[in-house]
Amino acid sequence: MILSSIDFDNGKQIPQRLAFCKPDPESNVGLSSNCNPHLKWVDAPNEVQSFALLCCDPDVPSRPDDVNQTGKTVPASLPRIDFYHWVLVDIPASVCEITSASHSSKVTPCGKSADDAPSGMRHGINDYTLWFAGDKDMAGEYFGYDGPCPPWNDSIVHHYHFTVYALDIESLPVSGSFTGQQVVDAMQGHDLDQASVVGTYALNPELQ
Repeated sequence: MILSSIDFDNGKQIPQRLAFCKPDPESNVGLSSNCNPHLKWVDAPNEVQSFALLCCDPDVPSRPDDVNQTGKTVPASLPRIDFYHWVLVDIPASVCEITSASHSSKVTPCGKSADDAPSGMRHGINDYTLWFAGDKDMAGEYFGYDGPCPPWNDSIVHHYHFTVYALDIESLPVSGSFTGQQVVDAMQGHDLDQASVVGTYALNPELQ
């Protein structure tokens, strides 16, 4: 399989309109358009019954102590963890393309509904669900796509891995507010093939 996007080239910067946040000269960060990217895949196995899609940033700081703190920098040496930005399953085998802004076109405080997925697809929750858990204005279940918003004081560029999985089952055995890790676990033994495209993003002005 081969996965590509007309919105960004593999290994290159993701446009600000696809991000949750964008740089702001006065407040360091502001909300962006939060549009999901265009994705298209080819050469899927003939046996495919459905597809799943995950977007994961493996560069998220493992501790929040210095994140977005004035006068501090998140060091490159800090261990990093995975952060899922998009969890989508039960994409029909007949589908091989997702158009830009078809699953997200704005920031939705408290999160988008699980019912927003089209054509029988199902969205899981992304990790903004945990990130905003203690925020009275933003707390909620964040289903579907929500784009990049790395710390504005991080010393490294973040990498966003969009991966499509070709599966040998029509519906993945996950339900409710399922997570990216639960999808990874449920796909074990059902993954016929996969393909990825990686985009980069940073809010630190020194990394622009």
